[in-house]
Amino acid sequence: MPTEVALLESRALRVEQMVRVDILDKVKSLVMLPDGIHVRTEDVARYFEVSTEALKKVTQRHRDEMEGNGLVLLRGSDLRSFHRDMLSLWSGGEAESYPQAATQLTLYTRRTVLNVAMLLRESDIARCVRTYLLDAEGDLRERYDALHFRVTGIESCLAGVGSALQELGPVLRRMSERFDSLDRKLGATHEVVGAMSVRLADVAHDVRRVDARLGDVAHRLREPHPAPREE
Repeated sequence: MPTEVALLESRALRVEQMVRVDILDKVKSLVMLPDGIHVRTEDVARYFEVSTEALKKVTQRHRDEMEGNGLVLLRGSDLRSFHRDMLSLWSGGEAESYPQAATQLTLYTRRTVLNVAMLLRESDIARCVRTYLLDAEGDLRERYDALHFRVTGIESCLAGVGSALQELGPVLRRMSERFDSLDRKLGATHEVVGAMSVRLADVAHDVRRVDARLGDVAHRLREPHPAPREE
């Protein structure tokens, strides 16, 4: 797990933590401009409880990194356009108290503020943010290790199942062959039974014919015969 010193010194480690902007509000409420996106230098300094000069020094030393995380400097027409947008978002009499920079305005986003928290050494608030980040990293790693352990256990079980299936394969093939043989024998038996049924039907027909002939003979035997005539 990375340490606080590593976080202060390694830009690559800071990049990995840039998605955790939610940590800022867990430590302290961050006052945003009316658009809900940007923060002024004064408000960032107030958040970290440091002077604006201390904040500007950190910003200047790591300007490329911070610009990659949303830091922007507005001048001229861009600045005037931004002020108009902010005034249109400000409600009621609050618009009159909106501070308008005369010549230029440096704006931070939440990502930029989190970037500052991972660089500012003189602020207790920044240290607290770093502690939250590292604790969250530790919790995430513990959950990852637990998940990895469970997946490894499942893989071991599946490996055992695979071995069992390999051993069961020949048995299943032999059973399949026996079932096929039984199916063939059963089919032959059905054919024999069908032939026997036909033969029995023929026999029954013959029996009925014999029975009918015997009935005729018996009937003739019962009939009276005329007495012989005397000559």
